[in-house]
Amino acid sequence: MAERNLDNLILVVAGASYRAEEMDRPLAYRIADEIAARLGSDTTWRTLVISDVLYINDKRLARCPTISIGGPGVNSLSALLFRELPSALTIDNVLLIQMDVDLEDLRCCLWGMDHEQTVESLELFLKRGYLDHFLCGVTSRATPQ
Repeated sequence: MAERNLDNLILVVAGASYRAEEMDRPLAYRIADEIAARLGSDTTWRTLVISDVLYINDKRLARCPTISIGGPGVNSLSALLFRELPSALTIDNVLLIQMDVDLEDLRCCLWGMDHEQTVESLELFLKRGYLDHFLCGVTSRATPQ
């Protein structure tokens, strides 16, 4: 089987549970569309939406910049990142944006205590410039880490 080229790949990870597939996967595609729009057609970067199961079982993917959507209860990657990433924004302990704002770690996690709050987390990530900041960190590196 041919080796997949992981260079210049940004991952958006949703959970593989029924609830995550129904509720969070559409949000993951929305993030992927936003990334494509903000980077423009001349970019060498591409975005791929995948499941948490694939991400966790393919260790090579850990070197790609990654955004995880959905909470620890429905996304195994979010459960891992909850312990590893600092909070960039927390509102009333019901929604979180987790990321290293210094961009040493190019992974983000967006989630809320329910679907509506996860949507709100995504909206804040887009409107408050977190995605743009993340993409500046991604594109400033010659190759993903």
